[in-house]
Amino acid sequence: MKKKIFIFSALLISSLSIAQKKELRDAEKALKKGSIAEAKSALESVESSISSADDKYKAQYYFLDGKLNYEEAKSGGNADASYQKAVESFKELIAVEKESGSEKYTGEASQLIQSISADLVNSAVEDNQNQDYAEAAKKLYMAYQLDTTNQDYLYYAASSAVNGEDYDTALKYYEELKELGYTGEAVKYYATNKETGEKEELPKDQRDLMVKAGTHEKPEDEKTESRFPEIVKNIALIYSQKGDNEKAIEAVKEARKVDPEDVNLLMTEANLYIKLGQKDKFKEVMEQAIQKDPNNAMLYYNLGVITGEQGDKEQARKYYEKAIELDPKYEASYMNMASLILGEEVAIVDEMNSLGTSKADNKRYDELKAKREGLYKEAVPYLEKILELNPNSVEATKTLMNIYGSIGEDAKYKELKSKLDTMQ
Repeated sequence: MKKKIFIFSALLISSLSIAQKKELRDAEKALKKGSIAEAKSALESVESSISSADDKYKAQYYFLDGKLNYEEAKSGGNADASYQKAVESFKELIAVEKESGSEKYTGEASQLIQSISADLVNSAVEDNQNQDYAEAAKKLYMAYQLDTTNQDYLYYAASSAVNGEDYDTALKYYEELKELGYTGEAVKYYATNKETGEKEELPKDQRDLMVKAGTHEKPEDEKTESRFPEIVKNIALIYSQKGDNEKAIEAVKEARKVDPEDVNLLMTEANLYIKLGQKDKFKEVMEQAIQKDPNNAMLYYNLGVITGEQGDKEQARKYYEKAIELDPKYEASYMNMASLILGEEVAIVDEMNSLGTSKADNKRYDELKAKREGLYKEAVPYLEKILELNPNSVEATKTLMNIYGSIGEDAKYKELKSKLDTMQ
């Protein structure tokens, strides 16, 4: 009885192998003639039994399944899923052949994986050009997963995710790059074309051959800048964008250790302190930034804003004056200077309103009135400069019009009133 079962089982396995061999051969023929549907049908018929098949049939199955999915991806439809399935099958094939010691399909499968990677990258380039950043990021990350030695793909995937404002995905990729210690540094090879006189970038071997042949001269090797400071900076910026200011400050401090001369990092840290309400820390960091970039008008402008808010009006004015000196065309500096001057009016008006009708009170009233008009006249040049830079500024036009009305400049008042009527 045992012998009969043994013989029956042997016959069953033999019949199964024959069926698998036939279906795999049919699938191979169908792929060669471009019939994807026919190949798919043949492979589906053996899919359930392939796990128990001989290694040579397993390898053939995974190879054909990989090619089938690759062809499906190229023909359209759900390309991303098909690419993913193709790679999974090719990797299964490589694992099977490595275990069995065979390399019948491994070489071609490896080449096809490279082709898939190239297809994904080229498609991602098109997606980026079409501003479909989410698709670009996904494809570039898939390309990276196919070849984890090419970390540039992960870097560009992160960049695409940022462009698409998918900050969670971008953060994940940047964190991975940071853990890998990725710098993106590379050496570029140049030589000057003798005929055109132009400096050309060439592959190293080709450059060396052309120099040796005499068509090019002045070979140069240039190392590209590290991308690591940019990565840690972007991690900090993304945490800030997400509202996680504590983590953002942690990250930006780390970024500053990597690139201590980057003024933008100081600005990022300063802005984070503003969000946390730590104005003293903001001022401290901004002063460090000014030491590194003393001709940056924006730094002085920002310091003017915070110093003014802290009540040090005189120092705020000095910062705004410096900002104007460095960038005479920056409208906001003039506007804030005018606002700072006119802000002193509140205390004057409050005192005027509190006075009585005595002789002393009337005298004080006149003094305060003159002081108030003095503020108006002091603010006028800044407001006029704003309108010179931006004739359509409604706020500057309205404020200057009211000042002219208060100080008796009737002609100028009417001119601005007429202009304001056309603007509103």
